[in-house]
Formats: sequence, C-alpha cells, structure tokens
Amino acid sequence: MSYLEVKDLQVRFRTEDGVVQAVRGISFEVERGRTLGIVGESGSGKSVSSLAIMGLHDRRRTTLTGQIRVGDRDVLTMDDDAVRKLRGRDVAMIFQDPLSSLHPYYTIGRQIVEGYRVHHPGAGKREARDRAISMLDRVGIPQPARRFDQYPHEFSGGMRQRAMIAMALVNDPDLLIADEPTTALDVTVQAQILDLLEDLQSEFQSAIILITHDLGVVSRIADDVLVMYAGRAVEYGTVEQVLRQPQHPYTWGLLASVPSLHGDADTDLLPIPGNPPSLLNPPAGCAFHPRCRYEVGEGSPMRTLLPELVPTSDGHLVACHLPESQRRQIYAEQIANVGVAQ
Repeated sequence: MSYLEVKDLQVRFRTEDGVVQAVRGISFEVERGRTLGIVGESGSGKSVSSLAIMGLHDRRRTTLTGQIRVGDRDVLTMDDDAVRKLRGRDVAMIFQDPLSSLHPYYTIGRQIVEGYRVHHPGAGKREARDRAISMLDRVGIPQPARRFDQYPHEFSGGMRQRAMIAMALVNDPDLLIADEPTTALDVTVQAQILDLLEDLQSEFQSAIILITHDLGVVSRIADDVLVMYAGRAVEYGTVEQVLRQPQHPYTWGLLASVPSLHGDADTDLLPIPGNPPSLLNPPAGCAFHPRCRYEVGEGSPMRTLLPELVPTSDGHLVACHLPESQRRQIYAEQIANVGVAQ
C-alpha cells in the first residue's frame, strides 16, 4: 500500500498579473522503501507540488484542490496545527539550497535540536543534544560533537547538505522529499550524498521523492519517474520504462540534451527548441505543442484537446496525441541515427 497518494492536485497562485496555474491535475503515489524521481525544466511545477505535500503554501493566496493522502490523512483537509504536527515528524524535506535554508545566526546543532524538541516536547536538553550529535554522525559528519556548535558558514557545501539531511531525518520521518539535493555540489560529493540517501532509506524504509533536473541522478537512485511539463504530468512509470523506452516527445528532448558516454563525441546535443509556456496563460491543447517537432499544424488535436495520461502497451502512462506505434518508430529512429542515451 502506498504511503503517499496524490490525486488530481491543482495549485493556483493569485498574482497582480492574474492566476498562475502552477500545477494542473497531477496524480502519483509512493510506497515505503521506494523512490520517485520528479523531473522537468524549471517552472514545470516540481517544487510547487512538494511544497503542497508539506503544507507550506499560504492558503490565503493559494488555491489547492485534489487530494494529498499521507498515510490515512488528507493534508488538504487538515487544519494548520495538524499540518505542523505532521511536518517534520511524518514528512520532512531537504531544501534546494542549504546555505539559504539554514539560519546563519544559529549553530547547526541548535537548529537540529529545535526540530527534534518541537515533536518531542518532553525531551530534555541533554537528550536532544545527544540525538542531534547522533544524527550528525549518522550522515557522515566527522567529529559531530565539535561540529554541533559550529555555524553554517563553517561547513562546506557538502557538509551543509549532510546537516540538512540530518535535520530532516532527526524525527525518523516516513516520507522524505529531497528538492535538488545535489545542486551546486561537485561530482564526488554528489555521489556521497546519493549513497547516503540510499543507505538511510534502507535503514528507515522511508518513501522518498527526489526532485531534480539531472536524469543521471534519477537513473541511479529512483525506482519510478514522473515527468512534468507546464504543471502537468506527461509521462509516468518505472525508471526502466521512462528512461529506456520513453514515449513522450518532451522526454525524448530531455534525454537528447544529456551527453552520453556511448554516443559519438562529435555529435551535437539536441536542445528542445523554444521556451516553456507562461502558466498565467498556458496554451490550449497539449502545452508542449508549440515546441514539439511532431506538431502537425492547423486543425491538429494537439492544439485543441488536452491529452490525458493513458497506459501504453508496456504499462506506463503517457499523455500524447501521437499514436503509440508512431512514437515507438520515432524513438527507434532517434536511437539509431542520433545516439540518444539509453
């Protein structure tokens, strides 16, 4: 049974320019012990969805509809106090930039202790300190008792990210959301952070949502993949299905723009033409049609009808007007002629 179930989630922001349709009816689920990778360009709705799961949107300015079930509770129907009790204990998040997410005026240890004592009000200072030091040690920070009293600026980028992970895991949450956890880290530190997430998931059997633009990270650590574009899901399935046999032109574009060790070194990368649409006024029909190489012109259903996620012959879900047989043929030709990474 899935620990997290998101059904038809829609998130809209009211702004001076109009209503931003940031997330437009996405659905997915995550089981304990499994990792869901959510990928897409900036502005596709990845982080907005995760903030909705955490209950971090200002409901006075944001309209949220649909369902977000964490365990047997619907986050969208809970009051603010109940969501605060859920956040950090049952669901925790590793934010994208640890330097801006950690408070510069408080020590690392104090910030971890605060998160622990919020959900363990009976815990004394000694117990909370020991717990924080134990978590710093568990995430691989050397000399954790000394590091406990240091400030964020005294940590390297990789160490700050580890401290953020310790803070997120201090209450043993059942669901961990990692928003770009390896951004701005060198390759060696990236590998260490991913190893750490895998080890901690094995230990705690947590469900993990990994938000990233790095398909290499997704292929290594995720079990399932959700591809988002313009606030909607365009492809959803296992890593094997989505990255080995992608069925949507947008997914092809993401894969074609990644360097491959197996392709011709002289072959140019293929960027996706154009830019993502404005979510103040998304295009009618398939939101990707203005950038799609296979858009067939006036009168095409791509311009008028919104494609729904439907199962393919191998069982994963794709939202595309092109027939499956045509999509498979196109991708086979790309593999043969362009060297798209498999």
